[in-house]
Amino acid sequence: MYFLSALVFALLPLLTAVVPLVVLPLPSQSTAVPIAKRGGLKGVGGLSKSRSLVRHSMAKIKTRITAHKKNTGMGHPLAGGIKHLGKRDTGSNLLTDDSALLWYGSISIGTQADSFTVDFDTGSSDLFVPSSNCQSSCSGHKTYDPSASTNSQDLGVSFELTFGDGSSGRGEKFSDVVRIAGLTANSQVLGLVTEYSIEFQSTQFPPDGLMGLGFESISVFNASPPFQTLISDKVLTSPIFGFKLATSASELFLGGVNDALFTGDFAWVPLSNAGFWQAPFDGISVDGNSVVGQTEAIFDTGSTQIIGDPDGIRALFAAIPGASPSAGDDNSYTIPCDLNPSISISVGGREVEISPASFNLGPVSEGSSTCVAGASADPNLTGLFWILGDVFLQNVYSAWDVGNVRIGFATLS
Repeated sequence: MYFLSALVFALLPLLTAVVPLVVLPLPSQSTAVPIAKRGGLKGVGGLSKSRSLVRHSMAKIKTRITAHKKNTGMGHPLAGGIKHLGKRDTGSNLLTDDSALLWYGSISIGTQADSFTVDFDTGSSDLFVPSSNCQSSCSGHKTYDPSASTNSQDLGVSFELTFGDGSSGRGEKFSDVVRIAGLTANSQVLGLVTEYSIEFQSTQFPPDGLMGLGFESISVFNASPPFQTLISDKVLTSPIFGFKLATSASELFLGGVNDALFTGDFAWVPLSNAGFWQAPFDGISVDGNSVVGQTEAIFDTGSTQIIGDPDGIRALFAAIPGASPSAGDDNSYTIPCDLNPSISISVGGREVEISPASFNLGPVSEGSSTCVAGASADPNLTGLFWILGDVFLQNVYSAWDVGNVRIGFATLS
């Protein structure tokens, strides 16, 4: 039995402010967080943004695979899927305007309930926001003053989040009360950033911080993620959260799923490993013809595209009329803007059609009839796993079941 949210909020195509949600904090409840996506790849520089988005997603996954080994003492099962795991990625134009594709909404921290915008990211597991001690690198972001909260506790541990694409943040670990749509996570570990690298500064990263929705084993802080803290604090109706990522009424629903946003039953897939939201997909077809077989996937709201190994991505685009590698980079692809390819990804025995609107990321330049495709290759992937980001997730209602360690997909209403 799932529970219907009382509030559904519209997604604004270009968000300039996130309206905080006020919900009375009652025990064992479920509720919704309005989320929005700022901008997109449309317009000039789409291919450059696409390439750096892939680098950023891969850098994030590498960092969490490394954290898993540090936290558990065991190598992550997907470690063999990435060549040169410890090698730093290089490239120009990293993250320039890329964060315009993040899904973000509001949370509050501390006894004063200061509101912050955060990127809701199923591909990571930590919560961090800027500290009031952060200087110019946090300019334009809301900052958190721990001295203003009677529940704040300095854990006396410094941290540095360093990603392979060059982005980083450093600061101090604290614990405090965190509220998400009126649901309270007590003694939640969070990072207070005292220095952001340029990639996280407000002109390139609109949210104040980030809230990971993965599992503790991939936490860089080696701490319980906020959703798991809500479970431990017994404030949720159900240990499930749901996502609708679309052009309207987008939301993160906590404590169940929003029955109004999907139809029919869920296709459930058990997770292969409870670190990332990792599970197999059955294959990919174009016009009814199979082009990619069963493969492990990381389902990631923090990644825009579908990202695969070069051989698999090459096979996908070989079946799409008019598709071609982009100039100077055979890992990114373009398609005719008026193309309506019939692409489907089978998960849990259910075929999920990828709409042309989600697969087409916009013209490579203003007025061009050639558009950026929503799938790219990363040369470091070996074929052991793919990343299925928003290009896939926008076509389904997704349920993320922490209690039963599974992920489910249903048809959007």
